[in-house]
Amino acid sequence: MRDVSHKVSTLRTAVAKAILRVSPSTIQQIKSNSLPKGNPLDVAKVAAIQAAKNTSQIIPYCHPMPVEFVGVEFQLDEDFIEIAVTVKAVYKTGVEMEALTAASVAALTIYDMAKMVDDLMQIESVTLVSKTGGKSDYSTSPNAEISRRAAVLVLSDSVSAGKAKDRSGQYIAEQLQNRGFEIAELSVLTDDESAIVPAVRRICDDLKVDLLITTGGTGLSPRDNTPEALNRLIERELPGIAEAIRSYGQDRNSYSMLSRGVAGVRKQTIIVSLPGSLGAAQDGIAVLFPAINHAFKMIAGGDHGKNGTSSTEQRELELHTRTDKTKLD
Repeated sequence: MRDVSHKVSTLRTAVAKAILRVSPSTIQQIKSNSLPKGNPLDVAKVAAIQAAKNTSQIIPYCHPMPVEFVGVEFQLDEDFIEIAVTVKAVYKTGVEMEALTAASVAALTIYDMAKMVDDLMQIESVTLVSKTGGKSDYSTSPNAEISRRAAVLVLSDSVSAGKAKDRSGQYIAEQLQNRGFEIAELSVLTDDESAIVPAVRRICDDLKVDLLITTGGTGLSPRDNTPEALNRLIERELPGIAEAIRSYGQDRNSYSMLSRGVAGVRKQTIIVSLPGSLGAAQDGIAVLFPAINHAFKMIAGGDHGKNGTSSTEQRELELHTRTDKTKLD
């Protein structure tokens, strides 16, 4: 089973469709509720819901997940039944297999209940119509056509003095490069506020990078001065980023609640402070990307999507529009 423990939970939606080819006489019996086994659509709806909730017990590599909605709709045509299933969950991985399994089981249930009167039935197709949520909602790089620039500041007395090796700063820089950023600077400084403030001001005002990530100095020791230094320079706070990083870390390490990391914007630069450990740097990058890429567009004057609606919300509306059309005749 794939490790998804590092992923961030988001709203995941998938729509799947199954086509069951049947005889015209079978359609008429379903509409008149005269099949010997009863109304197959009601039973198929319940079967689909059960299948979506139990997909991990059928498909070995699917993760158990808290399915929060299963919608099942049928459209009866002259010689086929279209089954549309929508599945939603707030989780770390997608729900497309849940939707596909539910649509398949709904088709099989109808097949089972009508097979005694129709020898020509055939499950013609089971397809994924659409899915939203997770990494697929974002570009894999900040922008395929625009090169973003970033800087990393390692704030540590011990690393600055050569008594410890920098691991978190190197990791952050590598991860940023993998995401399409040009690293304009990777520096190591002491925890002195008098050193941090001019360095951050120079990086934001002179180098004008898009993103500055600091690592270290966010704890409670007398030498942890990063939040105080950054708060002198931040012009607009981004409290949601710091809250998200702490919340994510808290699920993995109870000490995360003690981090005083901050985030905000100075001029056109997004500033994010992370704790100094490698694990905290890994957690911070997992939280920031890919969602933070949208912030660069907002700073440049972009909106949240068409008519003020985010791209994910827009796709949700389109999905509901499509699903609403699959009503029972």
